[in-house]
Amino acid sequence: MFEEQNPLSEREMEILRLVATGATNRQIARELFISPNTVKVHLRNIFSKLEVESRTEATMVAVRQGWVVVNETAAMEVAAPAPATEPVARIPPWKRVAFFVMAALVLAVFLVDQVSTARSVDQTANALTDRQALSSSSVRREEASRWTPRPPLTMPRARMAVTSIEDLVYVIGGDTVTGVTAAVDVYDSSTGGWTSLAAKPTAVANIGAAVIGNKIYVPGGYTVEGQVTGVLEIYDPAADAWEQGASLPMPLCAYAIAAVNDQLYLFGGWDGARYVNSVYVYDPASDQWSSRAAMRVARGFAGAGVIRGVVYVVGGYDGARELALCGAYDPRTDTWSSCTPMSVGRGGVGVAVVGSTLYAVGGGWESYLAFNERYEPDADAWHAFETPIAGQWRNLGLAATDVNLYAIGGWGGEYLAVNEEYQALFRIFLPASP
Repeated sequence: MFEEQNPLSEREMEILRLVATGATNRQIARELFISPNTVKVHLRNIFSKLEVESRTEATMVAVRQGWVVVNETAAMEVAAPAPATEPVARIPPWKRVAFFVMAALVLAVFLVDQVSTARSVDQTANALTDRQALSSSSVRREEASRWTPRPPLTMPRARMAVTSIEDLVYVIGGDTVTGVTAAVDVYDSSTGGWTSLAAKPTAVANIGAAVIGNKIYVPGGYTVEGQVTGVLEIYDPAADAWEQGASLPMPLCAYAIAAVNDQLYLFGGWDGARYVNSVYVYDPASDQWSSRAAMRVARGFAGAGVIRGVVYVVGGYDGARELALCGAYDPRTDTWSSCTPMSVGRGGVGVAVVGSTLYAVGGGWESYLAFNERYEPDADAWHAFETPIAGQWRNLGLAATDVNLYAIGGWGGEYLAVNEEYQALFRIFLPASP
């Protein structure tokens, strides 16, 4: 059903303990100084992790595992019938009228809110930008022991390319509140400083980047004019300059990207009319693109990471729903195999690899998420791990530098400038023997 080890975060355990006392969402929110909606988010993810469907089932699991100890006396007091009360006096007619008027007003407010929500959904029909979906809600950082906030982006943005070379994290292009940008910035994780670099010749969003040699390859994208392009632009950090490679076989954006054996692979994406399942490979030596075995499911906004020469393509969005899919592609044989899917669908997910573990951070196209997931290929198993931002956190950038992850930007009701560092591995230095 689930691991014997407690899969819940500290915050989720706090909420589960309060649930076991019979507290309502509003009471829990008041106790923990969070919003009732945040409580709902956590409960949804508690149910998912424990594979249950109700508060009662979650409490039973917690008691059975010894995470929550129920006080029998208190339980009996809760179950005891309420004492008899005095007969309730008849409500005067004028109060009944006032009650119905107030009820009508509440209903009207609810309907207006529903109409506003429907309009918001209509506005987000274009999955290639969030500018029309901005809301008044603000993102709140969650307590997360292994996440540390670092100096933020100078400009909030999402749907950009993020990759790393040694201690440097590059952020390229993307979507902002004022439109698609060509800006390029680099974060030095050793000093904690940001530096602006030469702008990308073509401003694009919904892109990814991969490193081959000492150059950064950024194919395709969604332009300022709202068109999908097939341009390939290559950045040389040593010269702080851009050059152009052979264009893609077709315009493409919102793909998953990975570099294997000095070749660039693109998986799926949006071609301007539909989500596709195509796979293309680019050889820098010959400056040529060619096709490879297609994915089984057409989708965009997935993530990809390479472990021991195999590319794991996870998550994605197909225009109707977020996907939890996991597919393993072996470039040596040009074949696909299935791997265990994530516990929840994640569209616009950030993916990176540290050691032999693949990390999937964020997502949340249709739903609010309160945890991230990591994948261990040897066990073919996913495990939950904490997140610094709960809710919708999609189209962020995720890059790895040695033992750390950097989750940058994204969208969560607004464009984000966050730069969150996660310590994926710990190094232990042992004294040399005499």
